[in-house]
Amino acid sequence: MLTNEYRHVPVLLKEVLEYLQPQPGEVVCDCTLGGAGHSVALAAQVAPTGILIGIDQDDMALAAAGKRLADEAPAAHTKLLKGNFGNLDELLVDAQVPGVDCFLFDLGVSSPQLDIGQRGFSYNEDAPLDMRMDPATNPLSAAEVVNEYDEAELVRILRTYGDERHARGIARRIVEERTREPIRTTLQLANIVRDAIPARDRRHGKHPARRSFQAIRIEVNHETDVLEQGLKAAIRWANPGGRIAVISYHSLEDRIVKHVFGQMSKGCICPPDLPVCACGHVPIVRVNTKRPLYASAEEVASNPRARSAIMRVATKLEV
Repeated sequence: MLTNEYRHVPVLLKEVLEYLQPQPGEVVCDCTLGGAGHSVALAAQVAPTGILIGIDQDDMALAAAGKRLADEAPAAHTKLLKGNFGNLDELLVDAQVPGVDCFLFDLGVSSPQLDIGQRGFSYNEDAPLDMRMDPATNPLSAAEVVNEYDEAELVRILRTYGDERHARGIARRIVEERTREPIRTTLQLANIVRDAIPARDRRHGKHPARRSFQAIRIEVNHETDVLEQGLKAAIRWANPGGRIAVISYHSLEDRIVKHVFGQMSKGCICPPDLPVCACGHVPIVRVNTKRPLYASAEEVASNPRARSAIMRVATKLEV
């Protein structure tokens, strides 16, 4: 049974507030609302005349976040929208705002989705293989990926999205096992992955299935596809001087964020021997974090999931 409380400990909250600097009367958009851990603090900063827009594709998150915002930031004006930030253009049109002053993306799966076994994200509890953020709109489940993708596709997913160096062996074992019987549960898959990894490489460190579950989750929810779309849309919608903060949790996400911010911060890209600029390319954003920000040792001690968090921030320029 699902818990009524959608718990969420916000990662890098101090740094988010420091770099976004939300002001009274501004419009802030939390593109990954979750349990509203960040949103409660952001809403309090812009209240009473500002607006907090919260976006999530999870009905459970939206319901819990709405209650929490009403309880903890009652003076704030909020608009909670169901959807994926890959469709940010349409969502912000629905929100009827002319522009946004602060954007926050806190990527990856939220703590409650990991903690509630029935959602199928966890390798520590037995549940149907699902991993969909929004089952109502996403027909692709983890069970379909595991049971229907060919071996080469599984290798690609595990390597690209999980940085899994045993991808070939894991994919081969998955294909072998599913010929005997379909792989339907999280513990079935976790045990298959564990057995495919040499014993010497699973004696220490985190759960051996962690990378594989991450990779399959990213494939199921098309996370890399929508990240670049969402970031570029946020830059379009940001008011001059608007701030965009992104917290990612693995190198693939961070590379996408770094690439988008890097491309949007470039000026002239003409060959150096050209006497005058012919490209007309101008920087759209200024990158505020030349080096990414990480959680402090104190935060990691109190919230271990902050250990892998990486934050980058950019500011929209006058163009």
